[in-house]
Amino acid sequence: MLDINPILLLATFVVFLSLIAVLNSWLYNPLFAYMNKRDDDIKKDLAKVGSNDAEINELHAKAESIVMNAKLEAAALREKVIADAKELADSKLEAKRAELAAEYLEFEKSLADSKEQLTSDLMNQVPVFKEAVKAKFSQI
Repeated sequence: MLDINPILLLATFVVFLSLIAVLNSWLYNPLFAYMNKRDDDIKKDLAKVGSNDAEINELHAKAESIVMNAKLEAAALREKVIADAKELADSKLEAKRAELAAEYLEFEKSLADSKEQLTSDLMNQVPVFKEAVKAKFSQI
């Protein structure tokens, strides 16, 4: 049946232990060292990405503040330009109103003068009209 040979068992055990020792020194230790180095590199890269994200967020916030300040400046400038334009339009409007008021007063004065002249002319012509009317009545 099955015989157990102690020398063969001992030799197999020694070969197995020596194989584990050789594999440990030549394969497993370099493999574990490589895996640890790779993990450290990944952690460093993630830290760099995290710092890059922070830097990107900082730059994004700075850009947003610059845009906000530019919008505020544009709004202030727009309000100033609108106020200046309204002031200029109001001054032109007031100047035109004053000019029109002066022209209206001049027109009223010339109208009053014309009315006086016409009235005086008509008054001067009244005797002529009276005589014409008398002549007409006398013909009838």
